[in-house]
Order: sequence, then structure tokens, then C-alpha cells
Amino acid sequence: MFAAEFEPAPSDIRRRAQRAPVSLDSPLNSGGLARALCKVIDLSIHGAKLNTYSALRKGMAIWLTLPEIGRVGADVMWADDFAAGCRFHAPLDPTIFEQLLKREGHIAAH
Repeated sequence: MFAAEFEPAPSDIRRRAQRAPVSLDSPLNSGGLARALCKVIDLSIHGAKLNTYSALRKGMAIWLTLPEIGRVGADVMWADDFAAGCRFHAPLDPTIFEQLLKREGHIAAH
């Protein structure tokens, strides 16, 4: 047996892009799931964290409809009760992503 030390790592160390906190209501569709509403609580060009009203499962393919962006395909990477993290099939357009953040008040308009 051996001992080791540990310290918490920053939670976003694995992320490719910084996530911005948002509060967006979004329709959610999945192959076996009827259209449902979810709340997007943080967002990056590569993915999002969702609060859902229907349980999701890791590995599910879903469609989110985001303001300014439209319908976006994503895969559920983790799910815990009524929260889930998803990775978009293709990164969001950075310009449109910034417009969405401006709309949410996260980036000052020039």
C-alpha cells in the first residue's frame, strides 16, 4: 500500500473552449424522446451544459434549437438526473456565438 497527495484540478482543464454562463430555454429533440424543453446553463462553441425536464442518457444524440443559431446536433457526454453535458457535432460559428453572448449580456457591444 502507498500514500499519495492530491489537489483539485480546475474543472475546465479538459475543455477546448471556455464556457459562458447563460440562461436559455431551448427545445430538445432526440430519436426516442418527444420534443421537450431544457435550459442551457452554460455554452461554448463546442458544447453546453443543460438542465432538463426529461432524463437523458450518456451517448444519446439530441437536437437543440438555440436562439441566433438554430438547430444544433449534439451527443450527450454525461447525464446525472436532470442535468447533462453535450458536445456539438460541429463547433458553433464563433461570430454567431459572440452575437448570442452579446444578447445574453456577456459581451459588451461595440
